[in-house]
Formats: sequence, structure tokens, C-alpha cells
Amino acid sequence: MSSEQGPMKPHVTGLVPAPHTPMRPDGSVNLDMIDKQAELLVANGVSGVFVCGTTGEGMSLTVSERCEIAERWQAVAGNDVHVIVHVGHLCLADSGALAAHAQKIGAYGIGTIGPCFFRPGSVEELVASCAEVAAAAPELPAYYYHIPSMTGILFPMVDFLNVAAEEIPNLGGVKYTHEDLMDFGRCLRLDGGRFNMLFGRDEILLSALSLGARGAVGSTYNYAAPLYHRIISAYDAGDMESAGADQARAMEMVDILHRFRGLVAGKAIMSMIGADCGGVRLPLRNLSKAEYEAIHAELDRIGFFEYCSKF
Repeated sequence: MSSEQGPMKPHVTGLVPAPHTPMRPDGSVNLDMIDKQAELLVANGVSGVFVCGTTGEGMSLTVSERCEIAERWQAVAGNDVHVIVHVGHLCLADSGALAAHAQKIGAYGIGTIGPCFFRPGSVEELVASCAEVAAAAPELPAYYYHIPSMTGILFPMVDFLNVAAEEIPNLGGVKYTHEDLMDFGRCLRLDGGRFNMLFGRDEILLSALSLGARGAVGSTYNYAAPLYHRIISAYDAGDMESAGADQARAMEMVDILHRFRGLVAGKAIMSMIGADCGGVRLPLRNLSKAEYEAIHAELDRIGFFEYCSKF
């Protein structure tokens, strides 16, 4: 996948993992482990990272922890890996502070969810909230993080972009973690493809590619990037049979993840491939030994360890 020119910076394309935040046994952030995560991701040909989002447990971290994590990723990611820092927070002032920090350290861009306790009642209210955050980092592309399953905010993104384009000068695009493929496709084509639309449902990446997606953010790219590179390569070569077969493999993997509590299972997989990111923070609960052994067996059954990332 190649880059294409956007309104401010080249669009991010290719695979953009959403890294897990590594934790020590006492629950503190293990910054040193980020170096190993970055080494693994660079070796697997990713084009960026989306830091402190859902997979990174960003909403369970303090502002200072999030700043430290962003700094470390920016320091170790390398010139070819774009660091997008998720700065979403229930307090817009704190979100703005995180955005300003991301610009200060030289990140590629910022992403933010909409307020999800006192939720916006209209697209205009959502845009106003995002505009306040984006204004704190005017030199960076600002992405709206559309994840209705977590935020409950369900406005069509084509409506959001039409309004936000007039209100947010540094609007970059949307991290689109939703299943509404019609809305996603309309966003891709809006204003001649102006906006960088990063697709966020790993299990249906092939569907997004068929609509014109060129970039994707996902948690499973942390440990299954080789499989998704195969999907993209096969699609680009017109080999839909191979692309479909590998997408089916990804679906089986994601189904197992869902059955073992998603993010929690993802962190367990990181330890299986030699990049142990520790446990999760409450209210999430770590896998028991029996669950760990069970998911390992399930992944082995579907051939995961034949295509996964590994040192």
C-alpha cells in the first residue's frame, strides 16, 4: 500500500496496530517493553501505531502515564512508523492537554473519541467538542475515533465530516471502528477522497478494501500482521480466492478473541509470541491459567502460530 496526498500530510496507509499498554505485575506501566513492541512491529512492516486507544487501555490510564507512553512510542517507532496518539478524555481540557503534548513531541497526528458520558445530542455538538481538542494541536492531522460500541455515539460519519470540514482546519479523517460499510464507503469518496479513512474492524478488512480502503487500524495487527499483509497482497493482485481464505482465517481468530474477552485475550497472545505486555487494569480481569491454556489450544487448532508475528 502506498501513501497518497491529503490536505495536510500524506494519508496513512497500510496496517496501523493499536498497541497494548505493557504493565508490570503491580499494575504500573512498563515503558521499557515498548521498545520490544516497536521492534516487533517494525519487523512486520507496519506503517503506524495508534497509541493509548481502546486496546491500549487509554481510558484507564492517567494523563501523565499517557504522556509518558506517547513519548516512548515517538522515541522508538522510527522514521517510517507514524505515531497517532489517542487523546480522547471525558474532560475536554485534559484531552486538549494531551493533544498539545502530542504536537510537542512530534507525533504524526492525534485521534479523539467524542464525549461518552454526557454524550453529544447532535452532529454539531460532536464537532464542537472535537474542534476544541483539535485546536490544541493545530499542526497535526486530527482524527475522530468512531467506535459506537464503546461510546454510544452513532451519528453517520459522512454527516460528521461534512460539518467538521468547515469547523476543524486540521481535520485528517476518521478511525472507523464500526460495521456500517455504506457510511464508510461514502466517507471514502467524500470531497474527492480528501479524508484519511482508517478502517477499524480487522475481521472484515477485505470488505473495506473492496470499497477502497487503503489504511486500517486494529488490535490484531500486533500479532497477526503477516496474515493481513497476505490479504492485502492477494486483493491487490486480484486473487480474491486467497484473500477470502485468509480473511476467513482472521475471522476464526477474532471469534476466539471474542470468546476469551477480547483485549484481555490479546494481551495473553502477546506473551505467547514473546512480547509479554503483562496484565490488564480493573475493571478488566486477566485470564486464568486454565483460560490461557484453553485459548492457546484454540489458536493452535486454527493454525494461528503458523502465520503470527514472532521474534
